[in-house]
Amino acid sequence: MIEAVFWDFGGVITSSPFEAFNRYESANDLPKDIIRTINSTNPDTNAWAQLENSRINVDEFDRKFAQESEDHGYRIPGSDVLTLLSGELRLEMVNALKIIKSRLKIGCITNNMRSGEGPSMARDTKRAALMHEVLSTFDVVIESSKLGIRKPDPRIYVIACKEVGVKPENAVFLDDLGINLKPARAMGMHTIKVMTPPQALDELETLLKFPLR
Repeated sequence: MIEAVFWDFGGVITSSPFEAFNRYESANDLPKDIIRTINSTNPDTNAWAQLENSRINVDEFDRKFAQESEDHGYRIPGSDVLTLLSGELRLEMVNALKIIKSRLKIGCITNNMRSGEGPSMARDTKRAALMHEVLSTFDVVIESSKLGIRKPDPRIYVIACKEVGVKPENAVFLDDLGINLKPARAMGMHTIKVMTPPQALDELETLLKFPLR
């Protein structure tokens, strides 16, 4: 029996930052997906991982990411990348959150950085207010930048389940990255890889057995 639904934020509740990365790459004559390539090189110790774990600050990230990108043949300031992180709200997902909230517990498990305003990393006041309103819907928000633990570390899912008082087998987790879903699934959580909002909501409705639209 499903008692709780956990959501990633960027790429699930909001549009994926990968889309913004690709626009930046195109506008700056960079190879497509070069930012993702840099982020996936030494993924546990690179600048991206260190900032999500709050082991370095944004100024250090700016320098370290620039150096890592130079190692790939292109210099990209880390400060540029940080401006691309806060996506657009997906209203159909926000609506589903509200419907689920009336029946079940909901939580957010997000890898984020201490950049911009709060968990959404929004960089202007109006956007930050909108994101805060959505984030306030959750019963709990688990942030890598506060815990010093980031997905896919299994500990972050254990903490999330304990925070809302559910067993993993009674929870669902939605994320747009398969690498983040694998450990959640291994501990018994139901998982949904978000490729598009309609696809994700179709799968979630099947699990929950009530409409979300």
